Amino acid sequence: MRQPRLAIAQPDIVRLLDQHSLRIFRRSDLEKVLADNREYLRLTRSTTTSRFIDFLLARTRLKMVKLKFPSRKEVRYILGDVSPYALALSIRPRSYLTHYSAMHIHGLTEQIPKTVYVNAEQPQKRVPNASLTQERIDAAFRHPPRKSKNRAVLPGVTVCLLAGMHTGQLGVIQAKIPTGETVSVTNIERTLIDIVVRPFYAGGIYEVLEAYRRARGSLSINKLVATLKKLNYTYPYHQAVGFFLERAGGYANSAVALLHKFPMKYDFYLSHQMGQTDYSERWRLFFPKGF
Repeated sequence: MRQPRLAIAQPDIVRLLDQHSLRIFRRSDLEKVLADNREYLRLTRSTTTSRFIDFLLARTRLKMVKLKFPSRKEVRYILGDVSPYALALSIRPRSYLTHYSAMHIHGLTEQIPKTVYVNAEQPQKRVPNASLTQERIDAAFRHPPRKSKNRAVLPGVTVCLLAGMHTGQLGVIQAKIPTGETVSVTNIERTLIDIVVRPFYAGGIYEVLEAYRRARGSLSINKLVATLKKLNYTYPYHQAVGFFLERAGGYANSAVALLHKFPMKYDFYLSHQMGQTDYSERWRLFFPKGF
């Protein structure tokens, strides 16, 4: 009985996939593999993309992964072992790992986070200058923070997509992880700022404090200060950053003092809805009682 052409071409198809630069494919990527190699594989026009993919899933190492986000479903096809980090980064172009995921990659936590945080920056837009007042700050931190619901659950891990403000990928670097993959991730300085701004994406303020302790010896406070200035937040997050540096200990007083050169016009908060608080006069900062 005559074998179908796809079955005859199977060794060549396997070789093409193994030699391909990608290990995570979109449907469009596999469509291109088919279009570019149809003549070489001697496949007729009746071999559609859907038929080609079905064959790959049945007869090769290729596997399909579905990521079901609240408003849509993303499908990826993976070849061999792929880390959740690489898979998450495939969802949005020019995205990068951030917060708890970046902490893990930089060795700033002993925990193995069960959520992968990926930031895909919003387009650049003109934001009207908001007039900051003490009343506005107080009201904002009395309420719970807004958290992304854009999540998809995979076996053993959840992927959370963030839509951060446009920064031009400030402080984003390429880092090699233990799996051998190279991923886009915020550097240590940007990571330590991000987790102060959004501690609920970093395991909470105690994990943030531990990250500042573990960063001793690898953190450049000059670079951190320069990054903070470029980010140009409306809220005075520099007060919380300075507080964490001081509370972590082990940093030179002259370095920590660089944070104190920023304006300190308002009282600020270490986190949202903290209940009973203590107050740091030096940093004009409320923090949880006993922290």
